[in-house]
Amino acid sequence: MPRPTVAQFAYGSCAVILSTLALLLLSGTSSGAGVAAVAVVALALGLVVAVRVPGPASRRPAAARPATPLPVRATVPSPSREQVREPVHERAAS
Repeated sequence: MPRPTVAQFAYGSCAVILSTLALLLLSGTSSGAGVAAVAVVALALGLVVAVRVPGPASRRPAAARPATPLPVRATVPSPSREQVREPVHERAAS
């Protein structure tokens, strides 16, 4: 099981604290059962937020590469007479 990251702890904690304050202020509850229900809902919301934060990228083994590069041999065909053109000489504008 992977360990939670710092970002997951931070986002989860902030979600718990802010949702607890918001729910307590909006609900206006003062009974012990109401506060306990708000706390449970806030903890559940914090857990969902922490799980949804993307974790570190999984480490996949790199593709095997040869230690030394392989030699590359390229051959370029010589141009035929039909492909060779004479340079074009243009007259300068006067």
